[in-house]
Amino acid sequence: MNVLTPQAYKDFYSFLCDFEIDREARVGIFYGAGYDEGRSFCAGDDIKNKYRPKRTRQEELEAFLFLHQDEGDTPSRPGWEEDVYRHRRYKPIIAAVSGYCLGAGMACMLQHSDIRIAEPGARFGLPEVSFGAAGLSGVTRLARHIAPADAAWIALTGEFVPAEEAARMRLINEVVPKDRLLERAAEIARLIARHPPTAVRVEMEALEIGQTMDRHDAARFGQQLYKLHRTNYEGYGSEEGFFAGRSKKKDV
Repeated sequence: MNVLTPQAYKDFYSFLCDFEIDREARVGIFYGAGYDEGRSFCAGDDIKNKYRPKRTRQEELEAFLFLHQDEGDTPSRPGWEEDVYRHRRYKPIIAAVSGYCLGAGMACMLQHSDIRIAEPGARFGLPEVSFGAAGLSGVTRLARHIAPADAAWIALTGEFVPAEEAARMRLINEVVPKDRLLERAAEIARLIARHPPTAVRVEMEALEIGQTMDRHDAARFGQQLYKLHRTNYEGYGSEEGFFAGRSKKKDV
């Protein structure tokens, strides 16, 4: 079963950074290590990790305020989860969930995926409240992903949510047979990758920034972003060029 250790956070952060700067990588697919062996997506933090030292109050404050990407290969203390949760993406990622997706694993899924699919046996949840830890519903901005009542159910009960129920909540987009999970993720990735990368980048910006604005500001921001991109559409500088670019799009 996959769990998140300090090293796992660091490796994941490194992947996110490499993905952003790789010009050949247009869309990412996020799934659990050992998927072919039947391992779960992620069961959350490794709370039994004996190598995670207890922090003083001062160390907790420093871990909360400062990021760790500028440290050496081995951070003086764990904290790479801050880098993961604060990392801002500019490329789309599809999550393909099998088995358990719990706690910090679900937080990473929500923070670093845009389209989510799961096999019928997948289970989602934030069980931390059951043993006196809480707050991940804030880290994940859970109530922005699903209806407030559904977010409250997940955050306050600690109950696991089956895949079909997660789809009803719109926590995920689709439930897919397990033997087609990665195949379906690749199909969706191709649907996205066929579009001009700049257009996808602009939509990612609109989706992310628009969530932080009220309706009036979001509409104005979207209009300005659309006009700016349309006049510079993939090197085309005219109305004719814009529509010519549209006609060149092909299915892949």
